[in-house]
Amino acid sequence: MTLLLMAAGRGSRYGKLKQFDDIGPRGEFLMEFSIYDALANGFEHIVVITQKDNVEYLQEYLKGRLPSGVRLDVLAQELNDLPEGSSFEGERPKPWGTAHAVWTARKVITNPFAVINADDYYGQAAYARAAEFMKRAGAADAFGIVAYTLKDTLSPYGSVSRGVCSQDGKALVSVDERLEIADTDGGIQDADSGLSFTGEELVSMNFWVCQPAIFPKIEADFRAFLSTLEDPAKGEIYLPFVIQDMLQGGTAQVEVIPSDSKWFGITYAADKELAMKELENLSKTGKYPSPLWKNT
Repeated sequence: MTLLLMAAGRGSRYGKLKQFDDIGPRGEFLMEFSIYDALANGFEHIVVITQKDNVEYLQEYLKGRLPSGVRLDVLAQELNDLPEGSSFEGERPKPWGTAHAVWTARKVITNPFAVINADDYYGQAAYARAAEFMKRAGAADAFGIVAYTLKDTLSPYGSVSRGVCSQDGKALVSVDERLEIADTDGGIQDADSGLSFTGEELVSMNFWVCQPAIFPKIEADFRAFLSTLEDPAKGEIYLPFVIQDMLQGGTAQVEVIPSDSKWFGITYAADKELAMKELENLSKTGKYPSPLWKNT
């Protein structure tokens, strides 16, 4: 089984590259805890998508820590990595988006794989649930989403964007992106749409289980995206939108997988202190060894 970590973001709200910030008790990156949890649940292939300037550093950093026998691929998400026959003229300050990040791995992934954000902590049980699904879901159109309870994914330091799930039994019907959700005196609300929430809604935290069939779909959508792009500096192609398009087109069935885990992430700089305390407590209670890896 393969875990793909998206670590090519620019960290605009955080203020720096949060993927490489020292969050763990021994200075570990947050993504190292995700990798540790995945390996503990039977994953044996790690793929990290990052910026070109970070590839060599991250390859050596992780290679020196991961157990022998773990396959590691660190790949650059590059603006000039385009579908054959497509072109791009202009300048962009950031990558093409999460779907393009996943598409970057098309040459190294041939089996079902899980996708996560490198700057989020998903909880140990979440990887167990994802692994269970991957082992029993043999169909080429069997996708999954590991979902979390909305109230447990908010930041006390500002609004967040969340994909709110609609489902029919275990089957995902849609993911509605809400861009400015915050817990205010008036309850949990999305300032962008004006909608209110109870907090019990299940939301996507970008933890997906995908099949290789997604690669040609991303390529087709990306080619169409580039052909209609008006402003080269703006616009992205998002992984949830591609999967939802496959769902609506009948080329994917998406199961909602309860995470059974606590999530936390680093959206704002102030979130770092909370994340550090959480990881320190998890280490002190024996959930993780410290240092995390035997060879450090």
